[in-house]
Formats: sequence, structure tokens, C-alpha cells
Amino acid sequence: MSKINNALYEIEKLDDTAKKKGWLNEINPTIKLFVTILYITLVVSFEKYDILKLLAMALYPLVIFSLGDVSFKDAMHRLRFVLPFVAIIGIFNPIFDRETATIIHGIHISAGWISFINLVVKGFLTVFATYFLVATTTFEKICYSLRKIHIPKIIVTQILLMYRYIFVFVSEVKKITLAYSLRAPNQKGVHFKAWGSLVGNLLIHTFDRAQNLYDSMCLRGYDGDFPIQAYNKVNYRDILFLIILSGCFICFRIFPIFEIVGHLIQMIMGKIR
Repeated sequence: MSKINNALYEIEKLDDTAKKKGWLNEINPTIKLFVTILYITLVVSFEKYDILKLLAMALYPLVIFSLGDVSFKDAMHRLRFVLPFVAIIGIFNPIFDRETATIIHGIHISAGWISFINLVVKGFLTVFATYFLVATTTFEKICYSLRKIHIPKIIVTQILLMYRYIFVFVSEVKKITLAYSLRAPNQKGVHFKAWGSLVGNLLIHTFDRAQNLYDSMCLRGYDGDFPIQAYNKVNYRDILFLIILSGCFICFRIFPIFEIVGHLIQMIMGKIR
């Protein structure tokens, strides 16, 4: 029961976070969706050994955590089950790619370790970028943005219905597990012999509830499409947000920012001496 309550609480808390007022939350949702897609595309496009240029893309989440209303602690807590899987994806790279790529202070570092770190950094950055979008934009606004970029309405409708039905599904699971625990008060968890019947009851309840919801929607004039509310229009602040971030992302992708900054620092230090 506690796990189900915690899951429902986390979903509701994330939705409440997206509804808060803040400069990042008030940016036009279509602009934020485009910036997120551009960022993820550019992050994924880096070469597997080009880790130094990739690290420049980490400035985006650092700035968001510093200037936005997004909590780093909450982000790590909510993504605690996702981030380990990101690290597992490239765990075999050091085993199969043992060719020495560089030597640092006499330590031979293989290309497999570099590609592994590169893959982990890419995974973390893309996950954080997606989290920023969800944590600062309600799901209805995201669906509105998907419609604005001409995603088929049937796909958007399915996504919106799936999200809204999560709460109904979790509520039904909560009722069934509560009824089971009241009939077996001294038992921890659900006995495996009861799994089949509980899942069957949950499936029946799900179909019944879905039919009732569909009938209610039809009575209220549902015709296969949801009239999604139009949100704030694009203003100068949204355009500035788009131009600055897009320009920075493209520059980070094309130019080795850290190397340029390092050379400038060396030149300045040389002139001072």
C-alpha cells in the first residue's frame, strides 16, 4: 500500500510542480518542446569519443538548476530508478574496446572507458532535459505543443488519455490491495496463489471503468478529439529564450568551447606574467 501511495503522490507532486508559477514554467510550451528536442538531438549526435565537447552541453542543466525553480534533489530522487539503467547500457564497452585512447600521468585509458563515460553523460543529459520539460510544463500543455507541431490528433489523444488514466488505474490497484490486506491482515504482500485472481479482477474493473468513462465523455460531446486549451502566445521573452539556447547548443556542438576557453586563459596568464 505504501508503495502505491508513494507512486501516486510522486505523480501528483510532479504535476503540481509543473503548475507552479516561475519564469521557466511561463515560457511558451511549444518553445520549450522545440528546445528540448533540439538539445537531445545535438547531444545524441556527438561522436562516441568526443567527450570534452559533450561536457559543454552540461552547462544547460547546470543553468536550469541554478536559475530555475527545479530542485536538483527532487530530480535525483524521482530519477533514481532511471539513471542506473543509463549507466548499465554501456557497461560492456570497456571490455570489448580495450585499445588505448590516451595516457594521463602514466595511466593508460582505453577507448572503451571513454565511450562508456560518453554514453553515460549522454544518457544523463537527455534524461535531465526531458525531466525539465515535464517538471515545468503540465501534460496538457505538452499535448497542446504536440498538436502545434502537427503530431496526429489520434496519437496526442491516446497519450493524454493514458496519462489521465494512470490516476484511475493506480486508484483501482489501491482498492484491490486494500481489500486483500483486510482479508489477510497478518500477511506481508500478496500471496502468489492470489495473483491470478487479483489481476483478473483488476482487468475487469479496468474495462468497466473505461466503459463508464467513455460513456460519460460521449454524453459530454466527445467526438474523437479533445478541445485542448490554447495557452499563452509567443512573446519576445519566448523568442529570446529560443534564440539564446538554440545558439548556445549549436555553438557547443560545433566548437570545442572548453579548449577555446583554456587557450584564452593561457594567453591571458602569459601576458600577465
